[in-house]
Amino acid sequence: MQSFAIYMIEVLVGLGFLVIGSHFFIEATANTALKYKISPLITGLIIVGFATSAPEIFVGIEAALLDDRVNIAVGNAIGSNIANIGLIVGLTGLIFTIKINSEGTLKKLYGLMCFAMLPPFLLMYHENNLDQPDAIILLLSLLISFYFLIGIAKKIPSNDPVNNQFSGELSEATNKSAMNLMSKMIIGLTVLLFGAWMLLYGAVGIAEKFGMSDLVIGLTIVAIGTSLPEVATSIMSLIKKKYDIALGNIIGSNMFNMLAVLAIPVLITPVDLLDPYTIRRDFASMLILTLVFGLVLFYFSKNKVTRFEGIILLLLFALYQFAIYNDTVGA
Repeated sequence: MQSFAIYMIEVLVGLGFLVIGSHFFIEATANTALKYKISPLITGLIIVGFATSAPEIFVGIEAALLDDRVNIAVGNAIGSNIANIGLIVGLTGLIFTIKINSEGTLKKLYGLMCFAMLPPFLLMYHENNLDQPDAIILLLSLLISFYFLIGIAKKIPSNDPVNNQFSGELSEATNKSAMNLMSKMIIGLTVLLFGAWMLLYGAVGIAEKFGMSDLVIGLTIVAIGTSLPEVATSIMSLIKKKYDIALGNIIGSNMFNMLAVLAIPVLITPVDLLDPYTIRRDFASMLILTLVFGLVLFYFSKNKVTRFEGIILLLLFALYQFAIYNDTVGA
């Protein structure tokens, strides 16, 4: 059996490839949207949201192809949402004061994100499993979310702050040839695939060495690691003072995590029996963090996320990690 150091090197190398692959993939998808004149809001939330969720999707597919490892994909989907809100929004709120310029639009997008959490909760709670028909329902729910998102985009005026920020961000992209974009996309996907494989094998090795369940390894190392593209995207947007883009990326990514990152691996390999902690600890924690996220965005400090609120989100994330540690050690 390999040593812990080797497993950690595999995890770190895998994470590195995921970040590099995401960079190529996000750039290629954003440029493709620019080339074909797709709405800036749709591009930012659907196309770039999908691109930043690509690491989670690829890791989930790799986990589904391994025997009895699909619970890693389940943990990754839920854990990534928890990391996006608790760690990423909390950390960036601690560093910057995040100002909201378009409360109405973000409220609608936040509502869509909450809707995306309902189908997986009901399906998992119903029979404590996830099978192929459930995966199809989740993917259909994703299409319904797209339909509503397109409706929101059509009603937003061109001078809306959210639309302006996404337009400004996309205008920075270079208009490249279709061959160049295709090459970058293929390179990005290839690097993502290799990074997902390395990360997964290293994470599984660590899990087996310390007796951790697949769910726990998906919720911790894998979830935090695959959230790195969202970290980079959010921080860059905040440095440019494009606050609504940073929050929009989090919301778009969370929608994909619940309806695509969860569904695609299950479509390959069903989860016959969910880990007992999935609903009562992990999904419940995600719902609580999502509720606090909404209160922070729209009610506590009204249209901004302050450093104090960033600390609150980080503390909730830390408490959740402690709960995982306590349950694992107790087990």
